Amino acid sequence: MDIFVLLYNCGTEKEGIHSIELKGRTIVLMFEEKEDAERYCGLLEAQDFPLPSVEKISIDEIRDFCTKLDYECKLVEKNFVPKTAEDRLLISPPQKNLELENWNDEKSNEGNIDLNSIKENLEKLL
Repeated sequence: MDIFVLLYNCGTEKEGIHSIELKGRTIVLMFEEKEDAERYCGLLEAQDFPLPSVEKISIDEIRDFCTKLDYECKLVEKNFVPKTAEDRLLISPPQKNLELENWNDEKSNEGNIDLNSIKENLEKLL
């Protein structure tokens, strides 16, 4: 079965997949319908997040990817109706996200605190 995922920098060395953090878990969203994935992209763009591309891929490939990285994957089915607050995150993105250009570096720099980055991010909030 093929599904749709949201990719950043598709086809480059810095390619990344859109995911959300929920209760300390990384969750990769998979969409059954391309239109639902495109709508989610529009919501991300409206919140000034970088715009990912919608890519068709095998559900087995994403499941293998998630298993290797200890991520979870959630399928947003056609006509999905959220039943909980957590379910709402599957159809509407959270208010914040990792900086796109730093997402890969963050894991390699665990334990190192960059005070300048923290200061810059706090200043952006003002």
